[in-house]
Amino acid sequence: QVQLAESGGGLVQAGDSLRLSCAASGHTFSRYGWFRQAPGKEREFVAAIRWSGADTYYANSVKGRFTISRDNAKNTVYLQMDNLKPEDTAVYYCTATYSSGSLSYTDIKTYDYWGQGTQVTVSS
Repeated sequence: QVQLAESGGGLVQAGDSLRLSCAASGHTFSRYGWFRQAPGKEREFVAAIRWSGADTYYANSVKGRFTISRDNAKNTVYLQMDNLKPEDTAVYYCTATYSSGSLSYTDIKTYDYWGQGTQVTVSS
């Protein structure tokens, strides 16, 4: 079965950086995304990338601070998070879909496969 596995979360101070990784079990999807969910809040879009061409998309709250990228050879997607803020605290999930149709990169309904999540905690 296809699997996604996130890693790289942790406890950091405001202004610090973290790099999250998502390994896709030797399988290549059409689109990858990062979502996050904080206690008491809905799961929200963070960033997405198209595998072919590497077009990227970001939530307004993370533009200029987060960078999504992928490594074709490693079949891995990354989320570089710089200048972290307390409001970034959440469980971060890697997600993916085989679909290459006219679906929104920012819509949670676009994605079919999910990782287990990795906790990111940012203290003041």
